Amino acid sequence: MKASRVRFGVNLMPQLWAGGPVKSGAALMIHRSRLLRRMADGGIDHVMVGDHVMFHGGVGNDGLVDAASVVTATDELGVYLAVYLLVLRHPLLVARQILTVAQFAPGRLALGLGIGGDDRREVIASGVDPATRGRRMDESLGLLRRLLAGETVTHEGEYFSLDRARLRPVPEQPVPLVVGGRSRAALRRAGRLGDGWLGIWTSATDCAEAIATVEEHAADAARSDVDWKHGMTVWCGFGSDRAEARGRVAPAMEGLYRTPFDKFECYVPHGTVDDVAEFVAPFVEAGCTTLNFIPLAGSDEAGIDAVAEVRALLRK
Repeated sequence: MKASRVRFGVNLMPQLWAGGPVKSGAALMIHRSRLLRRMADGGIDHVMVGDHVMFHGGVGNDGLVDAASVVTATDELGVYLAVYLLVLRHPLLVARQILTVAQFAPGRLALGLGIGGDDRREVIASGVDPATRGRRMDESLGLLRRLLAGETVTHEGEYFSLDRARLRPVPEQPVPLVVGGRSRAALRRAGRLGDGWLGIWTSATDCAEAIATVEEHAADAARSDVDWKHGMTVWCGFGSDRAEARGRVAPAMEGLYRTPFDKFECYVPHGTVDDVAEFVAPFVEAGCTTLNFIPLAGSDEAGIDAVAEVRALLRK
C-alpha cells in the first residue's frame, strides 16, 4: 500500500473526555473552528469523532450528533466516526441519522462500527444484554446496509422487526461501514457485512493477518467487488523524547480506561514525530488505507501539527 493513498485523521477526544478543561458555547465553537482550520491547512483528511453514552465515570458524546456538528462547520474535512456503538441503538433510527448527516456532507462521512464492552455498565444501562452484542450487531448491521441502500425492508428477527421500512433520500456515494473489533467474530462480520476492518491495539503483523482473514471471509460470502477501507486507530504521545511523550499519553489513557498504561504501551507509539512515523509505517504496508490518530502533545494544536508531520514523513 502506498502512503499517498492513505487518509489521515485526528481525534482530540482525550482533552474532552480524560480530565481536560470542558469548553461550551461560543468558546467551544471558536476553539473548534481554529482546530479544523489547522487540520485542513496541515493536510489532514478527516476529523475522527468517538461515540459513548456513559463511559467510565459518565463521559462521552453522541457520535452522529458530533459528526453533524463537524461536517456543517467545514466543507474541507471529512468525518470518521469510530467506533459507533450500533448495538445500543435501533438500526432504522441510526440509518435515518446517517442519511441526514450525509445530506450535509456527500462523500465526507465514514463510520467504524463496534459492539462496545470496555465498560459493560454502558451496555447494560442502554437496555442491552452484553451477551447478545455479537448477534445483535450482525442483525443490525445487515439491516442498516439495506436501509442505507434504499431497499424496502421487511424483517422479523431475533431483535428487530420491520414492515416495509424504506428511507429516502439515499446518497449517491454510499457511506462506508467499517467493522471494528479484534475477535474472530468481528473479523468474520467485517468480511461478510463491512467495507473494511478497523483495528486498535494490535501489531502490524497481526493487522496484516486480520486484513487477510477479513478478505477471506468476504470471498467465502462471494463478495469480490468490495473497495476495501481497512484502517487503524492509533493512540500516540508526542514530545522531545520518549519519556516526555509517555508522560502525556499514559495519564490520559489510564484516566479514560481505568487500566494501567503497561497494558497498552507496546501498541502506543510515543516519542518524537520520527518515532511515531517509524511505528506506523508497517501498518501502511499491511494494507491500511486509513490511519486515525489520537494524539497527546503539549496542546491540541501541537497534536495536529505532529500528525501532519507524520503524514509528510510517510508520504516522502
